[in-house]
Amino acid sequence: MTLQEYDYARESPSKLAASCLLLALTMKNLGGWTPTLEYYSGYSAQDLHPLVKRLNFLLTYQPRDKLNAVRSKYSHRVFFEVAKVTPMDMLKLEETLTIS
Repeated sequence: MTLQEYDYARESPSKLAASCLLLALTMKNLGGWTPTLEYYSGYSAQDLHPLVKRLNFLLTYQPRDKLNAVRSKYSHRVFFEVAKVTPMDMLKLEETLTIS
């Protein structure tokens, strides 16, 4: 999704990947940012919070007329139907990030 958005081009690929992982962990309720993830990524959870919120916003308010082929592809069972995952409520995400 971020490949189509110029706003994300200025982000470092490693920070973008780490933020995506943190968002996925949070969305699936699989835990938070562990010391091991912090060590190997080089990012603390607090470093990632603003970008995680922006990514969730992108998922929440994505235009439905763009990227239909991508959405269709990742709605398939082979790709675990990740395009169908519901984004987190912005307030719940903020609360979850603040706790961790």
